[in-house]
Amino acid sequence: MQENSPHYPAASPTGKEAAVAVKSRSPAAEQTFRRSDRTNRLTGIRIVGTGSYVPDRVVTNHELEQSYGFEPGWIERRSGILERRYAFPHQATSDLCYEAAKRAMEAAGVTADEIDLCVVGTFTPDSGCPSTACLVQDRLGLDAPAFDVQAACSGFMYALMTASQFVATGNSRLALVIGGDVNSRIVDAKDQRTAPLFGDGAGAVLVSRGGPEQGLVCYQAGADGSGGPLLEMVSGGTRKPSTAETVAAGEHFLQMDGRNVFKWAVRAVTETIDLVLEKSELSPHEISLYLLHQANARILKAAMDPFGVPPEKVWSNLDRYGNTSAASIPLAMDEAYRSGLIEPGDLLLMSGFGAGLTWNTGIFRW
Repeated sequence: MQENSPHYPAASPTGKEAAVAVKSRSPAAEQTFRRSDRTNRLTGIRIVGTGSYVPDRVVTNHELEQSYGFEPGWIERRSGILERRYAFPHQATSDLCYEAAKRAMEAAGVTADEIDLCVVGTFTPDSGCPSTACLVQDRLGLDAPAFDVQAACSGFMYALMTASQFVATGNSRLALVIGGDVNSRIVDAKDQRTAPLFGDGAGAVLVSRGGPEQGLVCYQAGADGSGGPLLEMVSGGTRKPSTAETVAAGEHFLQMDGRNVFKWAVRAVTETIDLVLEKSELSPHEISLYLLHQANARILKAAMDPFGVPPEKVWSNLDRYGNTSAASIPLAMDEAYRSGLIEPGDLLLMSGFGAGLTWNTGIFRW
């Protein structure tokens, strides 16, 4: 498809950069995050099926308080989370993704032989190799290329953007897109400031060709690796392979500078929502439903308050699942769709943001 195609146009010109300044872990350093005003459009695609899966094991705040001596009430006050789901010992990320994919296929009424692409957004793969997508592809019996996309809590939006390119250009007829993470395996259970925020889950959608106005009418994907130290796992990669010493020091667990992540997330979500609305010439009230990454209730409120959107238009399941990383947006989408809140022609605003630092905010016409 040509660059000037109405269904796959070139990026809009780069505008002025928006800067966000927050302190890094070093008290003497000042970290500046930047994003441009560049946006893109990717229409001619549609979502034909949704599915999700969360493990049966429910872990309440009370259980964590009793097990680890966390301050009573702290988790709910700071995050809005009441409980989350943890995978059982025999479950890995691919298992959750497989279940979500099956449900999406059943909802769409499609069989494995119709799917010709599988993209999984995750930062908690079963193992370093093979990819989680290949494990899902094999278990579903797909005859399709399969690969992972690693953008942490932005993973589903990055995976959706990537798979949609294949569909829009005719290189895929039906793509399976999954976001899934087993966060309970990468956090230190004794860390009150990080561990209680996260839960496990997976969500999936099926993408096919659609009408010329369907799909991502405007989106912005971005990254700023200079903010990497705010959310990181220090060891376990090729820079610093895991050793007995690094494991003893807990360097294989996710480490988060919560205060500065909060500041960045609120600013990033607010500014990118404002940007895609402006570029689309839409008001906040023309959006049918907001499906934002379920990171923290305080982040969602602070980011959405400037737009004056009523709470019922901002989907929230954070209290039940916590932060499920790449799973949070497709899980919310599946719940909303099955609740009858998404109709043909509706405009959904989705925003993923997380480690990298990465973000992807887009308006999707159903």
